[in-house]
Amino acid sequence: MEDQGWGTASASLRAVVGDNNFRTWIEPLDFRGAIEGVVTFGVPTSFFGNYIRQNFSEQILEQLNNSGVSASRLNFDLLDSVVKTPTTLDQDLHVKSESIEHGVRGGKLDSRFKFENFVVGKPNELAHAAARRVAEGRDVTFNPLFLYGGVGLGKTHLMHAIAWELQSNQSNLNVMYLSAEQFMYRFVQALRERKMMDFKELFRSVDVLMVDDVQFIAGKDSTQEEFFHTFNALVDQNKQIIISADRAPGEIKDLEDRIASRLQCGLVVDLHPTTYELRIGILQSKIEMYHASYPGVEIGQDVVEFLAHRISSNVRILEGALTRLFAFASLVGREITIELTKDCLSDILRATDRKVTVEEIQRKVSEHYNIRLSDMLGPKRLRTFARPRQIAMYLCKQLTTRSLPEIGRRFGGRDHTTVMHGVRRIEELQEADHQISEDIDMLKRALQG
Repeated sequence: MEDQGWGTASASLRAVVGDNNFRTWIEPLDFRGAIEGVVTFGVPTSFFGNYIRQNFSEQILEQLNNSGVSASRLNFDLLDSVVKTPTTLDQDLHVKSESIEHGVRGGKLDSRFKFENFVVGKPNELAHAAARRVAEGRDVTFNPLFLYGGVGLGKTHLMHAIAWELQSNQSNLNVMYLSAEQFMYRFVQALRERKMMDFKELFRSVDVLMVDDVQFIAGKDSTQEEFFHTFNALVDQNKQIIISADRAPGEIKDLEDRIASRLQCGLVVDLHPTTYELRIGILQSKIEMYHASYPGVEIGQDVVEFLAHRISSNVRILEGALTRLFAFASLVGREITIELTKDCLSDILRATDRKVTVEEIQRKVSEHYNIRLSDMLGPKRLRTFARPRQIAMYLCKQLTTRSLPEIGRRFGGRDHTTVMHGVRRIEELQEADHQISEDIDMLKRALQG
């Protein structure tokens, strides 16, 4: 039934994405099935899977759901990977050497994601230092290490880097690295095949357990139950656990309180959105690598600065844009200029020009200062409410095209002169108050990300 659903969906996708995109990107997908909303495809390379996720995931999910396949998320397995998703749990549990690559069981590690390839800056320096400490593999100092942040900020890179370092320096350690989706898949399979004791033995015999994207198990009661018991068993044995997610434990919707509490017992580290300087560093690091693959292709510093300024929210998209630029320039035999960049990356640049609304700014500022939105918009003049109100007005002036009278109307019907006064006051305070300046920078990044 699911195979038939994918056949119907893929036929519809041809009309949605066009013949060329269909032949290049959709036709090679190997449909593996769907479990609890997760649809798994086999793909030839990691790049292929990442490209599909970034460019076609919404269309694929929509057509699958239209065709009767319950789909909320895509998962990709490498067709030629040494580590295959087992067809039976018995293969996975008893032929353990099959799922060992460089001493790490579970998922295939990406050779690009090592510590030497991770560009460190202020937004990620604590996460990097913590990952380095855990990768030493000595006494457990904080358990678990919980890394969280938005898409493309380096969580998975650090997870892979830890695994590479552990297998390189302490190959005797039994390291298990997998996504939360894979944990759930194995758990469901063990239930179906009545091999729960084998499942428990496999996961509770490891020295280091690494689980990526743990937010995926939220709302899946049975999987959460087993994860909780696995977590407790390993902590009791003083075994290291490393977790990643897109949000802090307490902010993951439908995650059981007892699990969120356990996850917060160790070190919780936020990977902040990248700064302009860090993005410059990432681009320069990648350019050095690409010069070996694309000899003769030149890229000016003005283009590097343009990319760092325009693509600010997601490092993966930033790196993908650079890859596309080098490949295109090499094929057509041209230097990478601003003009070529705008032509080659027009779709990416359009997507990054997200329009910020007054309502988004009001909500984000009230959340940041932990006040009710009604108090910020209401008549109260206490500084607790007045200062966030002025900051929100300032951001509306900076990030939207709304006029001062329009902004005033959105803030409880205030006069445009009130808005003008608030904007000027915040401009003055930014010069004198370091905390307000930092708050505004952080809010801008969050809103424009």
